Parts: sequence; structure tokens; C-alpha cells
Amino acid sequence: MSLPGFARVFIALNIVRALSIISLLLVFATNIFVLVDDVEGVNAFTNGNFNKTAFNMGNSEYIPNSTVPNQPGGAFWAVLNRIFILFQIIVLFLSEIGWPAVFFDRWFPVLGRDFGVGAFGVMQCLIGASVLSHYVGDLPLVTAFFLFSVGCLNILVGLIFRGSARDKRSILSWRERGRDVLPTHIQNVDIRPVTGTLSSMMNRKERSDSGSTPSSASSRAGLSFGRQGEKAAGLKGFILTKPAESLARNAA
Repeated sequence: MSLPGFARVFIALNIVRALSIISLLLVFATNIFVLVDDVEGVNAFTNGNFNKTAFNMGNSEYIPNSTVPNQPGGAFWAVLNRIFILFQIIVLFLSEIGWPAVFFDRWFPVLGRDFGVGAFGVMQCLIGASVLSHYVGDLPLVTAFFLFSVGCLNILVGLIFRGSARDKRSILSWRERGRDVLPTHIQNVDIRPVTGTLSSMMNRKERSDSGSTPSSASSRAGLSFGRQGEKAAGLKGFILTKPAESLARNAA
């Protein structure tokens, strides 16, 4: 049985979402390893425990066994850059899982629920490019390239779905679609105002069930489907229609 269109879109967008979360976690872990290697390389360079021959032969732009440039303040800016990358990954990870949504909607609207994932993909590409712009090991290289690729995919998704991408992949969107279960037309007669009133009344009833008392419940009981129930429904503004009379197919 084939899935409806919105279900296929929901699954595809959540696959991209899972890839985004995985890529962010991988880059976060490898970035910590690179940060540790940089600190160890700077300590070894300060203590003189490095290959001085290769360093004196021209390989002096970077501190050996690190991504720290050999310049004034190089260690400070390299470590600060890694810390900024970690902070950005944490912010993007929280935005991707949708918590806290109110915080992002108020303070970082571009990562909130009302925006698509295009800007999110741009930030992923910026982080990936920042890591790939330095010489790193094989594992950080692969994870950064993976993050950059997923960022490009998110940009493409943002261009296609625009601001509705986060809503289409949200689990709550299935609940919103459930409101369309009631029929909208009966015999070419538009009954959406009636069904909308019924739906809103049912929602209000569900919210007030917890605070209802037995006396109020008993006062509403006993109307059933008879004349009294029809009269009470008419007083509340509901329109009750009778089905059209028709003969059975095998009737004489």
C-alpha cells in the first residue's frame, strides 16, 4: 500500500533531520579531539619536545602536530575558534531537536519554528568549511565533509519547502491533519461551518472534562437522540440534517 504524499514528505524530511543530528554529533566529538591535540601540540612546542630539524627546514607556519598557527596569539585564537565551533554545534543541535522552541522563536527566530531549514543549512556549511580550512586528521576531515554535505542538502530542502519545512516534518502536524477527518460536503452542501463548530465544541469539552462536576454531567444527560436532544442542539446553533430518502437497489 502506497503512502500518501504528506507521509512521504514527512519521512524524507525526518531522514534529513536525523542526518543533521548525526553529523553535528560527529563533528562535535572530533572537534574535541582536535582541540585536545592542539593543546598537547602547543605544550610540546613550548617544552621543546618536537622535531626541530623539520621545523627549521621551512615547516614553521604551524606548530607541529597541531592546527595552531605559529604567530603571536595563534594558540589563543585557535582554541577560541574550536570553542566557538562547539558552541555553534550545541545551538544547532538544540534547534534541530526543537528544544527549547520558545527560546529560539524569541531570541533566534531564524532557527525557530517559523523559518525553514535553509539558514540552518548555511550555518552547517560554515562550520564544515571552518573545519576543512585547516589540516586535520582523517576522521575530522570525513565528519566535516559530511556536515558540509548535509548542510547543502538542508539548503536545498529550504529552497523547496521554504518556511513550511519544520512544520511538515513535525510529529504534531499529523494531529493537525487529523482535524480534516470530518466530512466537508454532503450532497453538494457545504457543512464545514457545522463540522468546525462541532470540532471546536469537542475540543472545549475535552479541556473542561477534568474540571466538570457530577451535577453538571447529570444535567447534560438524558437528552439522547430524541426530540429534546434535537431542540437542545437547535438552541446551541447546530443544524441537524436528515439523509435523503431513497429506495434500495433491489426494491421492486
